[in-house]
Amino acid sequence: MTTSSSERGVGLGMPELPPPAYPDDIRARLEADAREVIARYPDSRSALLPLLHLVQSEDGYVTRTGMKFCADVLELTTAEVTAVATFYSMYRRRPSGDYQVGVCTNTLCAVMGGDAIFETLQEHLGVGNGETTGDGKVTLEHIECNAACDYAPVVMVNWEFFDNQTPASATRLVDDLRAGQIVEPTRGARLCTFKETARILAGFPDERPGAVEEGGSAGHASLVGLRLAKGETQPARVVHPRDAAPREEPVHEPSPTERLSSHDPVDTSASDPAHPSGPTAEEGE
Repeated sequence: MTTSSSERGVGLGMPELPPPAYPDDIRARLEADAREVIARYPDSRSALLPLLHLVQSEDGYVTRTGMKFCADVLELTTAEVTAVATFYSMYRRRPSGDYQVGVCTNTLCAVMGGDAIFETLQEHLGVGNGETTGDGKVTLEHIECNAACDYAPVVMVNWEFFDNQTPASATRLVDDLRAGQIVEPTRGARLCTFKETARILAGFPDERPGAVEEGGSAGHASLVGLRLAKGETQPARVVHPRDAAPREEPVHEPSPTERLSSHDPVDTSASDPAHPSGPTAEEGE
């Protein structure tokens, strides 16, 4: 006895319709930008990554219309474009907020308090991983390594660093973002929206006055090894064990390029007794 496809749980369905085209005025503008991007490369196919950022700057995520546009201007198949767009996590596949708030939950950030930060933000914002607040301002996600382990635990907003975070400072951060406050990262230029960030990543200049000069460089902790190798000595920033009395230690005063933002507390979650480091779940859960 044979079974039908429906009995086997196989849905045949109708093939997906082609995506709608961009309106003529938007397409003309995107084509002009695309020509500028493609001209930078000896092989037009190499422009695919920045072009995906370009269409993401238009829609806030990579839509089927955006992928079809990239395929058309680069003379690729939509399958080739889709294979790239779905491989990289920096390309969003569904609508998301103005600010992508990513909490690192990889090993070092997790044991320094990243798990506590992520759980606190989920509860505070009322969203789960990859979900967006009802006002469309913040999309929360846990991410893997931010390559900033010397500042753990780290939160990134639209790819800008917020170092040495605690649950309290991260909560203030998302509240300020939702309130429309001007927010400066620990290192780098003041924040712009995710769409604006995507256009910069497509290779177009950041036209905000002073933003380029605010770019900064590697932070103090990242350069300690290099300075020691050169024979330089500087007082260290010390995080004391929470069960030991504080000692008088000279503290490094950051230069203007190492400025601390209002969301960069000196103490990390490792020195916050209310949020101890380490797994928050019981063993075996």
